[in-house]
Amino acid sequence: MEDALREALGTTVLRPTGHTAAGCISQGRSYDTDHGRTLTLSLNIWQARRMFEGEMASLEAILKTGTIKVPKPIKVIDLPDCSTAFVMQHLEMKDVSRHSSQLGTQLADLHLYNQKLGEKLKKERRIVGKGQGQTEIQFVDQFGFHTVTCCGYLPQVNDWHSDWVSFFARQRIQPQMDMIEKESGDREARELWAQLQLKIPSFFCHMNIVPALLHGDLWGGNVAEDDSGPIIFDPASFYGHSEYELAIAGMFSGFTGSFYSAYHSKIPRAAGFEKRLKLYQLFHYMNHWNHFGSGYRRSSLNIMRSLVQ
Repeated sequence: MEDALREALGTTVLRPTGHTAAGCISQGRSYDTDHGRTLTLSLNIWQARRMFEGEMASLEAILKTGTIKVPKPIKVIDLPDCSTAFVMQHLEMKDVSRHSSQLGTQLADLHLYNQKLGEKLKKERRIVGKGQGQTEIQFVDQFGFHTVTCCGYLPQVNDWHSDWVSFFARQRIQPQMDMIEKESGDREARELWAQLQLKIPSFFCHMNIVPALLHGDLWGGNVAEDDSGPIIFDPASFYGHSEYELAIAGMFSGFTGSFYSAYHSKIPRAAGFEKRLKLYQLFHYMNHWNHFGSGYRRSSLNIMRSLVQ
């Protein structure tokens, strides 16, 4: 593996640092190279290249906003042993403690970035001589992403859509339900989903949702900090509703009251927030059901029952 990495990275130095990283799916090793310290994640499953390319695109998109720190992505490499590696900047990371409030502020800045681009674009178009095509602002006015990303090892459909409610129902929940149906033929889940689909639009009355660039899988295991501030990593990005980001954050530990206070000081809770949060958590419970088995069935069905009442 190291010879292949050395050639692909164009480095004469490839010295293991002794640092390792282990996630739910991939394994990582840190190396010193001609270009600085890097972290190499490796994975030996057939979906690996798709997973790593989606993660690289996600990191690139977040990095361009300049709102919150992420590891700089470098390259996805096919290795001789049929595994795939993803090389990125190595960051010295520790659990979030000092910078919890800053994490909330910077996450809100990430979510507001595209909206502010849109506002800037409108303002520039009102200036004489500043017409469409004369600005470098890249405002995204639809929901989706330019490539497939994976939440865990399962791919997310990110086809562009102008309507968030339709995007979420068709490209987040429906694929999860299709997998559950294929694996177990769960009749109760299918019947509850049929009822819930009819109610979802009522959760979004009078809302104008501007697409926000999301991390997409922001649980406590994907956030950290260094001396300079918070870090987020292992993203599954797309443009969606900012509230979606807080769903999995609330399912597992890792986020403090100061995080939420700082976040909501910039993006206040809108009416109906709690019900929509449950709806977004449904995706993650179903995704866990499809990853890890029927231990997550009860939570998934309970959320659907509560939402159809």
